[in-house]
Amino acid sequence: MDENDRILLHLLEENCRTPLSELAVLAEMSEQDVKDRISRLEATGVIRHYGAVVDWERAGDGQVTSVIELKVSPERDFGYDRIAERIARFPQVRSLRLMTGAYDLQLLVTGSSMHEIARFVAEQIAPMDRIRETATHIIMKTYKENGTTFVERDEVERLPYSF
Repeated sequence: MDENDRILLHLLEENCRTPLSELAVLAEMSEQDVKDRISRLEATGVIRHYGAVVDWERAGDGQVTSVIELKVSPERDFGYDRIAERIARFPQVRSLRLMTGAYDLQLLVTGSSMHEIARFVAEQIAPMDRIRETATHIIMKTYKENGTTFVERDEVERLPYSF
């Protein structure tokens, strides 16, 4: 992967619906080169998925989202990978990351209510072998998601003026 690939990845991450012709101009490449590079990045798994950033609160979805942190005892020869693979299979789990700090794994989980999320943690996650501790945090409001700001100001904020 070279610098041109990185430029394309940043442009696609910003807006994956940008037309090839515009990507070519922005990246200073030919359309065919852009098309070939994107195809290669998709085939090699560098580009995993294209998607939209949705403001579910505004869409009236009513789902509850939570961050769940887990302390896990790693497995000999496999570390955290096997338990992470098991957890990733649950449809409620939107994201799963290995983290540094007090907790080992971080999950982003959605459900129809706080009760449903609590039941998911209590019945599915906490009883798993190697899970030592859980901490569940309900997301109350999203201000920014994947680089997209959700908060819009109607009026321009005036800065104080002084001599």
